[in-house]
Amino acid sequence: MRERTTKEILSERSAARQTIPLFNIEALDKIKSDFHSWKRSMLNSKPLENWHAVPQTVLGSEIPREMLYTPLNIANLDYSQSLGNPGGEPYTRGIHPSMYRGKLFTMRQLCGAGSAEYTNRRLKMLLAHGATGINLLFDLPTIQMFDSDEPESRGYVGTVGVPINHVSDMEAVFDGIPIDKISVSLVTHYPRNTAILFPMFLVTAQHRNVPWASLTGSVQNDFIMETVVRSATEYIPPRDVFRIQCDNIEFVLGNLPRWNFITLNGYNLREFGTSGITEMAVAIANGIATIQAMQKRGYPVDRIGERLAFFWSCSSDFFEEIARLRAVRRLWYRITRYRFEANNPRAMWMRCHVQTSGLSLTREEPKNNIVRSAYQALAAVLGGAQSLHVDSYDEAYSVPSEESSLLSLRTQQIIQAETGVTEVVDPLGGSYYLEALTNELEQMILDELDEIERMGGIVEAVEEGWLHRKIANYIQREQIMIVNGQIRLVGQNYFRAPAVKMPSISIYQHDEDLEQAMRQKLAVIRRQRNNQELINALNSLKQACVHGSNIMAHSLEAVQAGATVGEMREAFVEAFGPWHPPKYL
Repeated sequence: MRERTTKEILSERSAARQTIPLFNIEALDKIKSDFHSWKRSMLNSKPLENWHAVPQTVLGSEIPREMLYTPLNIANLDYSQSLGNPGGEPYTRGIHPSMYRGKLFTMRQLCGAGSAEYTNRRLKMLLAHGATGINLLFDLPTIQMFDSDEPESRGYVGTVGVPINHVSDMEAVFDGIPIDKISVSLVTHYPRNTAILFPMFLVTAQHRNVPWASLTGSVQNDFIMETVVRSATEYIPPRDVFRIQCDNIEFVLGNLPRWNFITLNGYNLREFGTSGITEMAVAIANGIATIQAMQKRGYPVDRIGERLAFFWSCSSDFFEEIARLRAVRRLWYRITRYRFEANNPRAMWMRCHVQTSGLSLTREEPKNNIVRSAYQALAAVLGGAQSLHVDSYDEAYSVPSEESSLLSLRTQQIIQAETGVTEVVDPLGGSYYLEALTNELEQMILDELDEIERMGGIVEAVEEGWLHRKIANYIQREQIMIVNGQIRLVGQNYFRAPAVKMPSISIYQHDEDLEQAMRQKLAVIRRQRNNQELINALNSLKQACVHGSNIMAHSLEAVQAGATVGEMREAFVEAFGPWHPPKYL
């Protein structure tokens, strides 16, 4: 007998609950009569024929919208069960009672480019100008787990982030930064990368006598990122990647009580090429699989859920983005409460970091991107995000300049200080349109989650190639719609200036001197460390991979012995063997 899906469990629970509709029948009958009379008498044939319109936006979900929303669209709304009060079940209106009046969203701008010393200066600049969290981005070779002197790194060292080969590089990034007093997000992406880079951060803390228990922050640690949202020369099997994800979680649970051990990463999946529905359905499926796996290891949902976080993309369909955050917050509550029977309120919270959409930015008239990102950031705030990054206008070209990074930070500060939107909790709550859209989006996310679970779960969906095919089909269709002008981008394919003069943008150039310096530093490290001690540590790591013991303690030992990123990557590949992603085109 197959296991019931989340949708089946929640449907059964809903059917058993007594509902109290917000509107009385007499009022609805009167509204319905007046509404139909208005449509007949006030509208001509054209708006009636086009009553439903589908917004065509970058990374949109193409949900048909009615021209006007009334109480009829939410006739069965039960206030307590569908909305409730902020800080209380079902958390649709926010996870904290006073939301931003009590605690403003964290302003956590991505940072990382060039050398560790340059990145350190940029981090300090952002903190000095009011940033309230750190979001560290690693360069392409580091993310793909190659050392700076490997052939695959040639020409990419220092691009898109900071190069980290060895614990000494991590120490240079955080030199003079109080890591025990400020929240640090390490954009590790993959479980393997988390098992390599996070120990380097922990050893950095040890060298500074900072107790791990005082550290606050997050790692991404998402197996979808490693097995799907990645272009690399080698992979290991998805089940092994998922196992490493859970090993990392177990280590954090035992050693870092204030650390978020996974950030279920919808953002990069959506930017890779999916709708907002798929973004959230896949992340939730991963969350469900993670809770189930950790329960098998003996950890209760009330403990697991408390330090589990999400990372969402916010694109251009303004009301959809607000409604999506509210919908997924309510759905995650229902899953943790009714499927996993959580009792700890914090374990039911959908805590999230939101980043504005990089894929929506254009190279043409790039300062238009300032407006795009500002509206997307406002949607994230109105949706109740806990933490926010605003993309810079020049990111369509390169790593953001110091000027554009500061402007993105100022965008968040203007929203916080000048617009008044943080003074009222869930200010759009109760809108007929927003509530109807929230309900529809929740159902669509649940339907796609059901499809994943009927395949056996998210690991099986990845192994079978379902997600790879879904991405390929979606992004191909999206690009055709942009080329055809169905999706309009001002300045690119809509109201494009007849003679476009490309602006003067400060583009990050690959630094050959930095690459050479990193190669030389690696040579010195390899000469000076105890290489026999390192060999023993790497062998222990490989044995842990093969025999099923938790790998994180062995990763930490390898870092303490002076292991580099590339050497640890090789240990994982040797232990688990290769995997070839499914062909889907």
